[in-house]
Amino acid sequence: MGRDLSTKDRRPEAKPWAPPCLTSLGEKEISLTLYVQPRASRTRITGLHDGNLRLALTSPPVEGQANRQVISFLAKLFRIPKSAVTITGGEQGRTKRLRLSGISLGEAATILGPLLGESGGSS
Repeated sequence: MGRDLSTKDRRPEAKPWAPPCLTSLGEKEISLTLYVQPRASRTRITGLHDGNLRLALTSPPVEGQANRQVISFLAKLFRIPKSAVTITGGEQGRTKRLRLSGISLGEAATILGPLLGESGGSS
């Protein structure tokens, strides 16, 4: 007669939105890929570039100045100590990989969401 609704198809819980530049490494540790644009008029997140978070920096890419500004900016943005931000790849290139400790994927996505329009921006 009637259908058994208790076995009705259940949808899996939706994962919270996260930009493609973020990867969870553990409960309170993430990996972030970044595309850096040095010598900008101001330091700010400008969107995504090939799936990487695009960060414009005022510092020139000379003697580690840009890397120091990346670490300082991300520590302030995510409200974590500078010592919790480590460049794990791309120290001398524009595309960098970083490890951020003390912040979860969900927390980072919540902070980046408004900056990226929560859908990730374009280009």
